[in-house]
Amino acid sequence: MTSQTPAPPSSVLSTLNQDGSRRWLRPRPSRGKYWRRRRAVALILLAVFTLTPYLTVNDKPAILLDIVHRQFTILGFTFLPTDTLLLALLVIGIFLTIFLCTAFFGRIWCGWACPQTIYLEFVYRPIERFFEGEPGRKTMTGRGGKAAKLVVYIVVSVALAHTFLAYFVGVKTLVHWMQRSPLEHPASFLLVAAVTALMLFDFGYFREQMCIIACPYGRFQSVLLDRGSLIVGYDRLRGEPRGRRASRDISLNVLPGTTPNGDCIDCGMCVTTCPTGIDIRGGLQMECVHCAQCIDACDTVMTKIGKPIGLIRYGSLAQLEHEPQRRWRPRVLIYPIILLVVAGAFFTVLGVRGNADVVLLRGLGQPFSILPDGKVSNQIRIKVTNRRANAASYAISIESPSGALLVSTENPLTVGAGEQRTEGILIELPRDVFDSAGLSEARLTITDGENFSKTVTYRLLGPAAHRTDEHHDDSEHRKSDGHETHDKEPADD
Repeated sequence: MTSQTPAPPSSVLSTLNQDGSRRWLRPRPSRGKYWRRRRAVALILLAVFTLTPYLTVNDKPAILLDIVHRQFTILGFTFLPTDTLLLALLVIGIFLTIFLCTAFFGRIWCGWACPQTIYLEFVYRPIERFFEGEPGRKTMTGRGGKAAKLVVYIVVSVALAHTFLAYFVGVKTLVHWMQRSPLEHPASFLLVAAVTALMLFDFGYFREQMCIIACPYGRFQSVLLDRGSLIVGYDRLRGEPRGRRASRDISLNVLPGTTPNGDCIDCGMCVTTCPTGIDIRGGLQMECVHCAQCIDACDTVMTKIGKPIGLIRYGSLAQLEHEPQRRWRPRVLIYPIILLVVAGAFFTVLGVRGNADVVLLRGLGQPFSILPDGKVSNQIRIKVTNRRANAASYAISIESPSGALLVSTENPLTVGAGEQRTEGILIELPRDVFDSAGLSEARLTITDGENFSKTVTYRLLGPAAHRTDEHHDDSEHRKSDGHETHDKEPADD
């Protein structure tokens, strides 16, 4: 008795053939009302994506993610490495916004606003159709059309790579690179070339695989969507069973001896127009990006055969199954509450943040030293981060304890715009200010003389103080025993 290997499923991925080879997709565009609306949105977003690096807010780039210098500038606010809490709240807020939008509108980001979709469907694929024609209508065929398409792809990819890098290095740096010979800056030239190659690979070869394989968003649908979320779906109760019009008479009445058909005539237009190659009639699928191309295609067919539109439409799973839908669900109430709390915390922290950050760190080496004059010296490192758009000088003074002296090679300390500087200082203070544990608290004030002033406390270390009364009692006790002992001076630390 031999066991048989079960047959593989009919479809593992919409872009995979039965033999495991790549199934290349050339979707036929359906230029209906949703396509026209998406095109208008795409043109606006293309302008936003391209022009944003050139815009400034408060004399700063609107968005600059300077990874090299560890500075993120967003809408005039610069976030530095010390802004860990702010960045964490910002990331949490972004994810909560995505969850909330998904709960209400499904994958509207994927189909209407994602740069991957925008550039692929409204830049690269129109170029391909211009040179090679739409499916079923060839224009420039052969190597000539493919070569011309590749040349245009390279030019567009170069422009897109420069736009992308402008978000990370800034427009001024990018222009400086462009005006110099590649031999003068080979590293940056190779960076631009690598990003261009990645753009060409993504939009010219990888394409819809980015959404299906690489992007995790589709796999999160099971936890981000519920039966009340907006999706693109097929009305199975209305469309099934499928059948051609040939099974019906001219008046669309059911022929004797046949089963009544639904409104779906099984034309396959919803499949041929899908940019990820799925059949929406199979239900909600990971590959669906909610672009609404199947809606436009189906509405066109329904209009031609005299049937109501909306066989494929925007709606929730509950609506498509003709069930009553709850307007308010737990997630659409919980997400906004959490988002408001996070936003409140973010703006509160942002509001109390000053024009500078000051951090005191203990110096390297021994914790303290005894000077020849008997004073105790502590080495401290002071780290100052200047958030202002111009350089500033920060004066450092010590308020307490009494008799303390601050020694620094540079005071005030000059810090450039948006820069961080760490300098070492010495604090000298009398030996008698330390308690029995060898501790003394100092208060230092750092000010720029204008609108920033901060007082910080710092615990200094020194030799433990001896209590006079205990020392006296111990001496008397040793004398009474007839064995007087001379105490040695404590060794310098």
